[in-house]
Amino acid sequence: MLDQIRDLYQEVVFDHNRNPRNFRVMEDANRKIEGFNPLCGDKITLYVKVNAGVIEDVSFQGSGCAISTASASLMTEIVKGHTEDEAQHLFDLFHRITTGKNDDVVNLEEIGKLAVLSGVRAYPARVKCATLAWHSLQAALKNEADTVSTE
Repeated sequence: MLDQIRDLYQEVVFDHNRNPRNFRVMEDANRKIEGFNPLCGDKITLYVKVNAGVIEDVSFQGSGCAISTASASLMTEIVKGHTEDEAQHLFDLFHRITTGKNDDVVNLEEIGKLAVLSGVRAYPARVKCATLAWHSLQAALKNEADTVSTE
């Protein structure tokens, strides 16, 4: 079972790194935030279009490692159409699966494809790569203006 999860993790990360979804500048975004991971050098500009509390569109640009790019790509696919509160709930779940202890119970079905990134918790230095886009989204939804840093 662990080998299957590891294989799926690698497959999803490679796919989203090679062909990131929603990798574009969004001209009509009403929220924009920069994110930076000094440890790995990942940089992201996240664009979000929120209307009446619903995330209508989200995209990103930037450069980074495979985990950072794949996580941002997956996040943009998953949060579209969700309310800001639902996106916050997904952030909380994602943060728990990537940083929590093995006994931290999370319904992996609830987070869908993001479950494949749960394996990053075994590599503490890579957790910041996986969570950069999510911390950036959280800041964008709060309308923060400062660059998000994982440090």
